[in-house]
Amino acid sequence: MTARLSRLLKSAFTLTLFAIALAVGWNLWQGYMETPWTRDGHVRADVVSIAPDISGPVAEVLVSDNQTVAKDQVLVRIDPERFQIALALADASLKDKAAALTQARREAERYHRLENGPAVSQQNIEQADLAVEQASAAYDEATANRDLAALNLERTSVRAPANGVISNLALNPGDYVASGSGVMALIDTDTLRVEGYFEENQLPRIAVGDAVTVDLMGHGQTLRGHVESIAAGIEDRERTDGSNLLANVTPTFSWVRLAQRVPVRIALDEVPAGTRLVAGLTATVTVHPGKGQARIDRPAASNEVAAEPLAGESGS
Repeated sequence: MTARLSRLLKSAFTLTLFAIALAVGWNLWQGYMETPWTRDGHVRADVVSIAPDISGPVAEVLVSDNQTVAKDQVLVRIDPERFQIALALADASLKDKAAALTQARREAERYHRLENGPAVSQQNIEQADLAVEQASAAYDEATANRDLAALNLERTSVRAPANGVISNLALNPGDYVASGSGVMALIDTDTLRVEGYFEENQLPRIAVGDAVTVDLMGHGQTLRGHVESIAAGIEDRERTDGSNLLANVTPTFSWVRLAQRVPVRIALDEVPAGTRLVAGLTATVTVHPGKGQARIDRPAASNEVAAEPLAGESGS
């Protein structure tokens, strides 16, 4: 009797363990299937092309490659000598036009005082008024030219348009730069974020504001954030426009249909100290549906990211 009871207890214990293991395995499987996640995630940041607004030889390069810079910090100085001369010429022209305008106004006032006299005709008065308008227009033109010359002189100092890290710098004093041509890249660290490319069948379980955990490849720390936005469209590679502007759809169909990948933008809320966010790093992104919904009306927490940024190329 005792042996039989012992066997029953062992069987019950084994069945209990099996049931617990089955329940745990089922919950893990359900979580795995119901929790949207992807290994196809990347750290992203906006890349600003630094281009001078004027042309000229480089006098000074005040930054180095991979250096962190602040907004409005001077990066490069272009030789200002010719622009200083242009400003001096514009100042001289402005003084000349101002003197001409003053004289024209005096002449017009003199004619108007003699308006009722026999020595001044109506034509003389109209010509004097016209001379005032012409002198005023010339003065306004000289003022605009002077402002333009001052602006060009100011633009000899090329400044950082945003906080970030300089990348791909290959500029030296003496190099000639052309207006509008990029001379270096600036990784805008205020726009550091993560983008996960989720399969289309996962999108119904993803909502703006959902909490997100991010695991960077090769990093032990976990980053936390929330879904900021979901892309509104992706490229249809099976369709083009024909010569008559009608849709040209490729007549192929694969037996195995691969789910399309849709970008989901993740705003970072918590980044462990010492984590280097390099644009282009690979990340595993997991969305936790129904959690963090209070963040929907919260602005992007880019200023809360306390990580140390490192320059790199924008991921795709």
